Amino acid sequence: MRASITAARVSGSLPQSDGTTSIDFRFAAADPVFEGHFPNQPLVPGVFQLEMARLGAEWLIGVQLGFREISRAKFLRPIVPAELVRMNLRVSDSDAGIGVRATFSVGGQAAGETVLKLIKTNGT
Repeated sequence: MRASITAARVSGSLPQSDGTTSIDFRFAAADPVFEGHFPNQPLVPGVFQLEMARLGAEWLIGVQLGFREISRAKFLRPIVPAELVRMNLRVSDSDAGIGVRATFSVGGQAAGETVLKLIKTNGT
């Protein structure tokens, strides 16, 4: 999953005026994830949005992170191969862990939203 998401990343981390950071992704139709999800109607698995948010937070703060809690995972529309997906990410660091809120859109249309609590890991 990590390799597919990293390969799909088409932009660096771009700061936005609302305090979020945007990262764009485009999943290639040839990505192996689509072989079984779903035949003749490929979709980016919803769990990828969770992992995109986790990886985006890692890229922003430069440390490896693991899941502690998934507070919200809302999938609003299917994401299909070759669509440009914009993730707007807000990351906050506190004693309770790393808070992450990510929204996903395709062509300006909301595609999903997730709120996570992450923890710093030692890479294992």
